[in-house]
This record gives sequence, structure tokens and C-alpha cells, in this order.
Amino acid sequence: MATSPTKSTNSKIAKQSKTDDTQKPKPMIDVIIQSLEDAKAEDIVAIDIRGKSSLGDYMVVASGRSHRHVGAVAAQLAHALKENGFERPLLEGLPHCDWVLVDGGDVIVHIFRPEVREFYNIEKMWSAEFGNDSSTEQPTK
Repeated sequence: MATSPTKSTNSKIAKQSKTDDTQKPKPMIDVIIQSLEDAKAEDIVAIDIRGKSSLGDYMVVASGRSHRHVGAVAAQLAHALKENGFERPLLEGLPHCDWVLVDGGDVIVHIFRPEVREFYNIEKMWSAEFGNDSSTEQPTK
């Protein structure tokens, strides 16, 4: 006996609304960290760049074991963001997968092969404490 399309559609709608009522949406940074962990990304570092840059709120740096792993981590992350209600992120670097940038808007994710990550060492640069911008400093008397 065939099931009617109305039943399956209604059950999906009921399931979605039930989930929406009981769960608050996760912050983007939490979705990203969870997705990276699920994809077995290595050495995940989240850097709070609020006040350091207008690029976003966080920069996340992670490593994949190979070209193929870097690409798979990036694809899984893009899918997780879309699945959790965030707009589809911009992806750069997928053809080579040495370094893939996933721009989610408020959070920018860099996924590297280990050798490339070591060469650029961007987390060290963004983790540094910046002094006051010289244009905003008050002159001393």
C-alpha cells in the first residue's frame, strides 16, 4: 500500500517545527568547531578577532592530513553551515586543496595541509596582541 505524499510532508513539517520550538539555533562558531571536529580536522584553533579586524568575529585555523582531506573538511563544513540555517559560505582554494578558505561572514575558516600551515603561520599573526593604532593615540603633553 502506497503512502500518501500528504502524510510524509506533514510529518516533516511537524518534525521541523517541533525541533525549532525546543532548540535555539547554535552560534556559527559552535557549528564550525563541531563540523571540523566531526570531519577529523587537526589542530583546530579559534581566534577572537573582534576589535582587531572588521573582517569578522572569529578566525578559525585547522589542518587536514592531505589534499583530499582538506577538500572533504571544507565541503562538510559548507554543508553543516547550510544545514544549520546559515547562508552558503564562499569557498576559495578547492581545486588544489593546499589551503581552503571558507568565508562564513562572521567567521573565517582556513583549512591547510600541515606543511602549508606551518609555512604561512597565520594563527601566530592573528593571535598577537596589537597595540593602539597610531592614528587614534592621543598626543602626550
